Amino acid sequence: MEKVRVRFAPSPTGPLHLGGVRTALYDYLFAKNQGGEFVLRIEDTDTARYVEGAEEYIEEALEWCGIIPDESPKKGGKFAPYRQSERRDIYDRYTEQILTTDYAYLAFDTPEELDAVRAEFEANGDVFSYDNKTRNHLRNSITLSEEEVQQLLDQKTPYVVRFKMPVDRTLNLEDIIRGHSSVNTNTLDDKVLVKNDGMPTYHFANIIDDHEMEISHVIRGEEWLPSLGLHTLLYEAMGWTAPQFAHLSLILKPDAASLINKDNIDSITKAFTEDFILKNNTYSFDEASVLIKSFFTEIKSPRFKSSLTENEKDDALTAAVKAFLKKSLSGKLSKRDGDKFGFPVFPLDFKDPATGNISKGYRENGYLPDAFINMVALLGWSPADDKEILTIEEMSKEFDLHKVHKAGARFSKEKSEWFNHQYMQTKSDEEILQMLKNTKVDISAASDEKLLRIIHLMKERATFPKDIYENGKFFFETPTSYDEKASKKAWNDETSTILEELSVQLESVDFTAEILKQEVHDFAENKGLGMGKVMMPLRLALVGELKGPDVPDILEILGKEESKARIHNAINNFK
Repeated sequence: MEKVRVRFAPSPTGPLHLGGVRTALYDYLFAKNQGGEFVLRIEDTDTARYVEGAEEYIEEALEWCGIIPDESPKKGGKFAPYRQSERRDIYDRYTEQILTTDYAYLAFDTPEELDAVRAEFEANGDVFSYDNKTRNHLRNSITLSEEEVQQLLDQKTPYVVRFKMPVDRTLNLEDIIRGHSSVNTNTLDDKVLVKNDGMPTYHFANIIDDHEMEISHVIRGEEWLPSLGLHTLLYEAMGWTAPQFAHLSLILKPDAASLINKDNIDSITKAFTEDFILKNNTYSFDEASVLIKSFFTEIKSPRFKSSLTENEKDDALTAAVKAFLKKSLSGKLSKRDGDKFGFPVFPLDFKDPATGNISKGYRENGYLPDAFINMVALLGWSPADDKEILTIEEMSKEFDLHKVHKAGARFSKEKSEWFNHQYMQTKSDEEILQMLKNTKVDISAASDEKLLRIIHLMKERATFPKDIYENGKFFFETPTSYDEKASKKAWNDETSTILEELSVQLESVDFTAEILKQEVHDFAENKGLGMGKVMMPLRLALVGELKGPDVPDILEILGKEESKARIHNAINNFK
């Protein structure tokens, strides 16, 4: 196949995870780099785990990210249908074909019969596997005569189709990212290809669809590496040319020490304790919570990891907590990591139709799609010259599967926020105004003109649109209290008189930042005061704290009447 064709094939069993977005993105970037085509295929054969609304969520999420498929269930294409549940006749045809080869057989074993065999193996200290050693002793078309098989079929006896794994063959496997590997078929079991309801499993449907849709490259997560041998043999069994494979590394959990601080330790402890109790319900919430918090209090210590090492002096609860934390703080990034640490792992909010629980999304948390995609792209791939800020078009021109990292990529909440801050600075004030209006903050009392001036002042400090409001809340609300530490620093017995005199002088001037800056400077100079003696209490009166942009800019936006009112409020407060 000369033309590059790749596919992203998620299952509609829940919201699209960060790792799924990265797989789709790498598919898209590779296709565009090679002048190829990117296909979205929905693999919905797992009816037991199907989640209503998940398919629509996947399509909306990809659209928000700017990962637009060339072919999909929604868009159509020459290889339609793109939803596996609508391809049953295709699978039936290929099931008949593989059963004419020596690579597949019918298995009539009931779940009860297999459970009995499994229990017998376990009683002898072994692990049961339906493979080339055990299949010759089980109820299938290998051990049964043709007459017995036909009789079972005539009786409508349920059966599955299993792959007949070759005996003692060494498979030489190639992966674009990981290079060469080999596996002996004696280590592989006879996977079910078609379930007893006639629907194919992932393994069989996947290779049929990839062949039918002329997929040239399969890019997927490393969790599918153990299936590479089976899939290679399935292509061989069907007489087809296999696509090239590339298995992506895991996205790893963030460094917990960077996320836990004195402000959120209680909420994170609660989330971890709830998770611990789910797995270890013999302990009380309170006693487990105290112990988990004690570990988190020391999490920034260089000795923290060694403190999780179990020793013989540990009581049962301590040992259980140590084992739980050791596992929970390392490995693959999961949905619950976002819940526990307070950051999204999904592109959009998702409401579970069964429970009503809402999983946080990057879009609703104020992330810009370009920033989100830029962050995701660098979780496992490095462009030339270690560039960090790239548009999706720039990524497409440079993307190379051979430069995708083999090692896992550690997610960083701080880095994701850094990307968003960088992209926020490229937006015009008018664009940010529209974003701000789409947040839940109440800015209805301010005119667009005033909001644009506030945005222009506050944008440089903002990571998210809502930060314009939260960091500049003093523009919208008159201070009702004053920071205690700042008050001690900025206010003394002379301050009220100084601000009263300044207020009188400002009465007759134009309230523009440039004029106000000069007036305050002249006032301080004429009074023989340092600028700090004037500016600090003036800022405290206007803001309630010693923070914010330049004081003349604040005065101009607040206007003369509001500024004077705040000065007098502060004077009365400190009297």
